[in-house]
Amino acid sequence: MHPALWISKTGLSAQDARLATISNNLANASTVGFKKDRAVFEDLLYQVKREPGGQSSQDTQLPSGLQIGTGVRTVSTQKVFDTGNMEITDRGLDVAINGRGFFQVQLPDGNVGFTRNGQFHTDSTGQLVTANGYALIPSITIPEGSQGVTIGEDGTVVVRDGSGQQSQIGSMELVDFINPSGMLAKGQNLFLESTASGSPQAGTPGLNGVGRLLQNTLEGSNVNVVEELVNMIATQRTYEMNSKVVSTADQMLQQAAQIL
Repeated sequence: MHPALWISKTGLSAQDARLATISNNLANASTVGFKKDRAVFEDLLYQVKREPGGQSSQDTQLPSGLQIGTGVRTVSTQKVFDTGNMEITDRGLDVAINGRGFFQVQLPDGNVGFTRNGQFHTDSTGQLVTANGYALIPSITIPEGSQGVTIGEDGTVVVRDGSGQQSQIGSMELVDFINPSGMLAKGQNLFLESTASGSPQAGTPGLNGVGRLLQNTLEGSNVNVVEELVNMIATQRTYEMNSKVVSTADQMLQQAAQIL
């Protein structure tokens, strides 16, 4: 096989992976708390036919050598945890994290999930849960008959009863990771702890580098649609150029076959 065919094939595969990443970003441009991905590539092994610095004679050395690359591969997709745009909702149970940190929720399988989506609801008992019914950790229950809920920047949750009297019923807690990009994306706006992310470190919102909480607000997706469209155009052009290499190598092999 002509080496250029294999090399361009790896380029086509890499651009396929990049386009899939871009399409997922665009599909989630309106997903609350979504963090965009970017594809990371690396070049493959080189065929070293003449090593740089090798002796070309007794008194001379090769200045650059002869090294031929064998293509590219997608080595990873990296989550970008830049803060998204803050959207005012005027709904008391909508909470955004302004800065680092994640909410903790209890999953049905016993594991703990982590999310940036602060669209909370109450279940039949008044407990705060996500849209999928996963309970917030630590548990917070809104008493029946409450006329209003106030969530402070430090996570303090205060309710007001029918007579106007206020009482604190709990506090929201955030956790942070040394390497958030190493977390395992589960879907449903959830992440799981992994060996790459490190262990979750609990903290009070607004202290020790953990973000503040903003009530009546949601953090939108951090996807920049214009940037993704530009990346999509660049991906398309790169794909076309790799396809052109395949076509050119095929023509060269065709000519060689006709001559022979």
